[in-house]
Amino acid sequence: MRVLVVEDDRELGPAITAGLRTGGLAVDYASSLAEADLKVSVNRYDCVVADRGLPDGDALGLIGAWRRAGRTVPVLVLTALGAVEDRVAGFEHGADDYLVKPFALAELLARVRALGRREQHPRLPELTVGDLTLDVPSRRTRRGGVLLSFTAKEFAVLEALMLRAGAAVTRGELLERCWDEMADPASNVVDVVIANLRRKLGPPDLIESLRGVGYRIREPA
Repeated sequence: MRVLVVEDDRELGPAITAGLRTGGLAVDYASSLAEADLKVSVNRYDCVVADRGLPDGDALGLIGAWRRAGRTVPVLVLTALGAVEDRVAGFEHGADDYLVKPFALAELLARVRALGRREQHPRLPELTVGDLTLDVPSRRTRRGGVLLSFTAKEFAVLEALMLRAGAAVTRGELLERCWDEMADPASNVVDVVIANLRRKLGPPDLIESLRGVGYRIREPA
């Protein structure tokens, strides 16, 4: 799951970014509306977390512009403006959620994940391929009824593959969905995670390598 944080506070912005990354999300960072607009135009995000008071204006104006342009990326407004009229204005401009500062990081992470699930697979809280089951809300994975343990990145890659079960998923698509903009597209980070997934999932192998393309998860023959 890939998230964009839009916050100009030099301490709070990096702290939110680090906190969400610790929670297993791929997070990009922008400190102005112009930078956020550019990043949303070139990257696919599952959720945007935006402060309202940015150096170049109120984020509600940008959210409204996105909605008028047909951009449906979920947006959570994170702001100190907590009056009823402020929250109402947020929803009227197209925000999907509104959280008032100060806030608990655990609550922010839960809200962001909920918005991301709504965008990715609103009717599929549980994904299944063969004897492998991935419970998205609880972030638990079982194969043959046995509970498996994965890192946050491994879980994200496995989820991306299972959402497209039977179809090819390129390395570029996995990088875009599961890593942030700091990832080096020439590195072997995807291959390393896939190797770890295969080892932990055990036989028979569910993940098929597609030479020159990427990977596909499928039910064993």
